[in-house]
Amino acid sequence: MARVKQSRVNRSAGGDISLLVIVLLFAFLMVIPMYYAIIQSLKPLDELWIFPPRFWVSNPTFKNFQDLFQNLNDSWVPFSRYIFNTLFVSIVGTAGHVIIASMAAYSLSKKRFYGSGFVFRIIVLSLMFTTAVTGIPTFMVMKNLGLIDTYWSIILPAFSGSLGLYLMKQHMEAMVKDAIIEAAKIDGAGEMRIFWTIVMPMVKPAWLTLIVFCFQGLWNATGATYIYSEELKSLNYAVSQIVSAGIARAGTAAASIVFMMILPIAVFVFSQSSIVETMSSAGIKE
Repeated sequence: MARVKQSRVNRSAGGDISLLVIVLLFAFLMVIPMYYAIIQSLKPLDELWIFPPRFWVSNPTFKNFQDLFQNLNDSWVPFSRYIFNTLFVSIVGTAGHVIIASMAAYSLSKKRFYGSGFVFRIIVLSLMFTTAVTGIPTFMVMKNLGLIDTYWSIILPAFSGSLGLYLMKQHMEAMVKDAIIEAAKIDGAGEMRIFWTIVMPMVKPAWLTLIVFCFQGLWNATGATYIYSEELKSLNYAVSQIVSAGIARAGTAAASIVFMMILPIAVFVFSQSSIVETMSSAGIKE
């Protein structure tokens, strides 16, 4: 039997050390903003305005967080209501986006129909447009549908994100082979069964990555353009109103930044390996 020898990468110790130094440098640059945000949230007001800024705190305090929660509790809309609004919009919007993007990606990557290439080129072109460009058309569509001042004015636009569709399509083309789908059809599996039990488990890193991106975007969305009722506003909007009082609430503003980034960072940490795998294979062609 012929033995298959694994190829080894010849790399010197100096090369390994150089790569390690570069990785540590980039890691350090990425950690600095989070570290500085945490330090700022623990500083009393007199230390917040020291120039040049310090990367340490002499007298740490949790008063900034206490003031933040106290201001949220003093509002006439309960703090729990803001939490519910944000979680509801983030969870429903993320789930809908993942399902719709995955189904559309499956059709574009594994079904042959007239105009599929043109449709995909339009999707790629739409990645160039930011929310600032699509804001007015989206508002007009939501207004004509009668969805202004409802949860759906934020949830429905999240369903149609083109980045998720692009990532899912590229990943399905690279990871899901046509032979597997054909074998499942020969065994009598229907399209929905193939999609849910074969395709989706094979592209798990892609939709986990999509969950992180979509959830983070919806968690940080204020929805101020579409939501007018105070009972429907998000936690991010409520926090932004509290910290807009100026210098007196600089500490509260620093605490709000840390508070709002805890959940997105936690979601990212638990799924970071899937994100790396998705990005490394998004451009691979069969």
